[in-house]
Amino acid sequence: MIKTDCEIELHERKTLYDYQSRDINAIFDRMDNTPHNYHLLYQLPTGGGKTVIFSEIVRRYLENHNKKVVVLTHRIELCKQTSKMLDSFEVKNKIINSKVKELPDQNEYSCFVAMVETLKNRLNDEKLQIENVGLVIIDEAHYNSFRKLLSSFKNSFILGVTATPLSSNINLPMYENYKELIVGDPINKLIQNGFLAKATTYSYDVSLSSLKVGITGDYTVKSSEELYSQLDMQSKLLHAYEEKAKGKKTLIFNNGINTSLYVHDTFKKAGIAVRHLDNTTNAEERKAILKWFKHTPDAVLTSVGILTTGFDEPTVECIIINRATKSLTLYFQMIGRGSRRLPNKTDFSIIDLGNNAARFGLWNDPIDWQHIFKSPEYYLENLRSDADIEINFRYEMSSEVRELFKNSTTLDFDIEEEFKQVLSKNLRPKVVIDKSIDQHAEMCVDNSESLNEAKNLAKHLSEDIEYRVKIFTRCLANSTKNYREWLIDDYKTRLQLAVGKLFRERLFAED
Repeated sequence: MIKTDCEIELHERKTLYDYQSRDINAIFDRMDNTPHNYHLLYQLPTGGGKTVIFSEIVRRYLENHNKKVVVLTHRIELCKQTSKMLDSFEVKNKIINSKVKELPDQNEYSCFVAMVETLKNRLNDEKLQIENVGLVIIDEAHYNSFRKLLSSFKNSFILGVTATPLSSNINLPMYENYKELIVGDPINKLIQNGFLAKATTYSYDVSLSSLKVGITGDYTVKSSEELYSQLDMQSKLLHAYEEKAKGKKTLIFNNGINTSLYVHDTFKKAGIAVRHLDNTTNAEERKAILKWFKHTPDAVLTSVGILTTGFDEPTVECIIINRATKSLTLYFQMIGRGSRRLPNKTDFSIIDLGNNAARFGLWNDPIDWQHIFKSPEYYLENLRSDADIEINFRYEMSSEVRELFKNSTTLDFDIEEEFKQVLSKNLRPKVVIDKSIDQHAEMCVDNSESLNEAKNLAKHLSEDIEYRVKIFTRCLANSTKNYREWLIDDYKTRLQLAVGKLFRERLFAED
């Protein structure tokens, strides 16, 4: 029987790995050689054992100091996981959650685990004495909710822990709250040494021109829903799953509840074992769904947001990012859900349907966290734009569509080369589109026995048409988005007319 991640952590990870011991020693070196109120940030990839590391730090700190420790988290699930891990290190601790209104037994504990808002309320109510807190550990330190509590621990050593030392708010950079960053082993080294599973990424090009960026700096849910709920995007998702992940335990991340529900229906109609989960799912139902997901080998779980942190199911074999994001942190969090390694699991798959790998790089690519920590504005400003990414897209007709046009000897059409030829002959640029339509019409007629069949075949060329128009308008250099959209619609209308004309011409020629 495969042990769960939690069981592995609770019973086997008391013996620290070499890289964990090294980093712990480095952190204590800062504690011993810096002011007592020093602010230190520590980075380690998801799956590297951050909770194990700071639990050992708490244990060792309490052994050598007559002071208390506070561990801050931003979610109740993380509170519970952290408390259990501290228990396994024989650290007596108390969770301060919304149910805890009084703290009469606080002198019996040297360590408290708390959510930010709850602790803030208890401090305001003067229910907790904090004068003797020597160490404050902030888990998932890139979230800015912790800033409001820092003033309450002016005389404490602050240790922030995160996989991505990039603030969730660009206006509140982390270097304003932390003096220094210690970087742990990178992902590729943890893979090489057998601590993380190896990832294979499959990217499917998606045009994101319709997406809008909100005040948070990321794509809005509304614009994402409009794009990813479309039938062609649902078809692309299902095709990607069946091509690269069929039969694998798969976790799908979406940016919107409606999208996730559409995904659920699409997969269910395809006969795939699937469940949907979002933040409106009640606790009992969520528990049942996660239990089903754990014990179903080929399960597919489509979700929105809530499984990015505080969720560990090491048997996940494939992560599908069915959304685009501008958040580096979210990108790593989503992929991290599949990176856990097991004795019978040494690799996993990533299916990217949001150009995220093109934007941030592959999950295991080297990344300069010190540079990002010191110059987050520079890093974010120099991320590849959607337009820059999409300029390099090359449409490749799927094998299913190619099969529909198997009687045609040529399926490709070089728009750029035709454009050069047309200009060299002083012809109108629109001649390129005319030739392209003629070639598409021939493909449809060559592979049909009736006019209706030919016209229906033309509908399978939508992606090819959009790609050809995109290349054509790029050759024009000064075309607008509205013109491109009009040209696509006009192309499809003219293609239907061209198919009808060509079919009738061939019919008359035969007669």
